[in-house]
Amino acid sequence: MAIWKVSFAAVVVGLTMVVECGVVAADMFYSSKLVHRFSDEVKKLRVSRNGEVWPQHRSLEYYGRLMSSDLQRQKMKLGPQFQLLFPSEGSKTMPLGNDFGWLHYIYIDIGTPTVSFLVALDAGSDLLWVPCECVQCAPLSASYYSSLDKDLNEYNPSGSSTSKFLSCSHQLCELGSNCKNPKQPCPYTVNYVSDDTSTSGVLVEDILHLASGSRMTANSSARAPVIFGCGSKQTGGYLNGVAPDGLLGLGPGEISVPSRLAKAGFVRNCFSLCFKEDDSGRIFFGDQGPATQQITSFLPSDGQFVTYLVGVESCCVGSSCIEQTNFKAIVDSGTSFTFLPDQIYDRVVKEFDREVNATKASFEGYPWQYCYKSSSEGLPKIPSFTLKFMTNSTFIVQDPVFVIYGSQGAVGFCLAVEPSGIDIGTIGQNFMTGYRMVFDRENLKLGWSLSDCQDLTDSNKLPMTPANGSSPNSLPTEQQNSPNSSGVAPAVAGRTPSKSAAPTNRRISFKLCLTKLLFPLLLVSSNFRQSMHTLTL
Repeated sequence: MAIWKVSFAAVVVGLTMVVECGVVAADMFYSSKLVHRFSDEVKKLRVSRNGEVWPQHRSLEYYGRLMSSDLQRQKMKLGPQFQLLFPSEGSKTMPLGNDFGWLHYIYIDIGTPTVSFLVALDAGSDLLWVPCECVQCAPLSASYYSSLDKDLNEYNPSGSSTSKFLSCSHQLCELGSNCKNPKQPCPYTVNYVSDDTSTSGVLVEDILHLASGSRMTANSSARAPVIFGCGSKQTGGYLNGVAPDGLLGLGPGEISVPSRLAKAGFVRNCFSLCFKEDDSGRIFFGDQGPATQQITSFLPSDGQFVTYLVGVESCCVGSSCIEQTNFKAIVDSGTSFTFLPDQIYDRVVKEFDREVNATKASFEGYPWQYCYKSSSEGLPKIPSFTLKFMTNSTFIVQDPVFVIYGSQGAVGFCLAVEPSGIDIGTIGQNFMTGYRMVFDRENLKLGWSLSDCQDLTDSNKLPMTPANGSSPNSLPTEQQNSPNSSGVAPAVAGRTPSKSAAPTNRRISFKLCLTKLLFPLLLVSSNFRQSMHTLTL
């Protein structure tokens, strides 16, 4: 048996570290250079790639960044302060119908004193933004919206004692290199390909007020510093009823609220969304889901986790699992309905049409191709729709159809699935209904379990996943995609007719609103920072 020896030379940050290892008879030597995070080597890489403003050696900002990193590492070692957090006004989410594009919304409190904002929830984008110092914003008066009983608010940085502008020298200011002065406020612009839809302004840091609701926590509230967009100018869909009071991006980017909460040590690096069949829902930060939930892994794209991408192994309709229906899909709460790659779509809808016992019909103003009449006895039995994943997990869609109502009740229904036009699909909000969806960024897993969306803080019946150590491949809370210049993503579905409307006199104004459409980039580009998003009519 060979006898190994290992010896180490002195290790000094920024100097060469020599590691010796080998067999006694023939020593082998390896060397590795340790590079400081603010060295010239790293500067060349980061500045050329991200346009990052670099701190001057031994400056106040230089030591400030080092101290901030050290404090963060200490918080990570100590573990999270809270098991669960949710917005201070409550965990319950709400859809607001036609006026707001059928997305789920929640009230959040920002600043000192607090100001509330009704923001759309979107797992397909990173940036939280609210209307602010408005030059061009959506109407904020309740009289403009039939489903509101109070006016929406506009953020005023000077009105909050805890507000401060993010400087152009900040590491999250992607447009910092374009600033004339590194101390001036950092500008941001989020562009959308179609409909001339965008939000722009400056980045601000202020306090997001949260609650834990836990009897085991002495302090049941949390004041979390977050970075968000002070959106002074919105265009396109943002002026037409979609997210008029702002958007809460829940994506994996470093600037998103879940990332900031995890990085600051408030909660674990995960969150859950639950959408109930009665259209209510819940959101919880730090929720890893029950131990009994089914899971599948998030997939990287070009080595980076820039969105919640999963791999579907096959699609099943009724008892038939269709061959050659494997595809990748983005899981996006900001897209109201589901999209399948064209070839997968064709196979699935044909099998659904074969199995459903109803007469095919066409309803004016509705975008879906596979619609059917309902009989005098109501809706027929709808074939089940199941997604199978590579982990042998199954996701049974609770309600894959959209019911069309007339003056006398239900007059028909449509399979609420559309072709995506590309090789990537989107699992939208309609497929998530009836499930507690867990975005476990720490362990790079998507989890789901049937749920009626109860308040987790009031129930001791739900087993929580034990706080294991992080996976060595955990999704970093310092993702390198930033919202400053590239379009980040939210999604909206369309405005659908109310139940009392006749099916032919109201048009469904379908937009894939707020959706972060990374599809073209996932297919052809290795530079995900220049992500492309679209609003599709």
